[in-house]
Amino acid sequence: MPRSYPPEFRRRVLDLVASGRKIAEVATLLRISEQTIYVWRRQYLIDTGQMPGVPSHEQSELTAARKRIAELEAELAVHRRASELLGETTSPKGGSRPSE
Repeated sequence: MPRSYPPEFRRRVLDLVASGRKIAEVATLLRISEQTIYVWRRQYLIDTGQMPGVPSHEQSELTAARKRIAELEAELAVHRRASELLGETTSPKGGSRPSE
């Protein structure tokens, strides 16, 4: 699982890079990968509207929505399987008319 860094730490790293320090130097100094800094810088540019992409706040909403959709799909699969085992047929919207 990827390591998570606090937003303040990320901000300070980006400030170091913005002040003219090389990414490789900052990465070595702080023992983080250069790629991590590049990702943070790219996301910062997106969040500040300097680059096209999905802002952080929208990304977290999308992640939560995808997780909820996966949970609901799993729940629906369980209900469908239970209906198959019980020999019942119901519409996905919960109607009472049997499917043909």
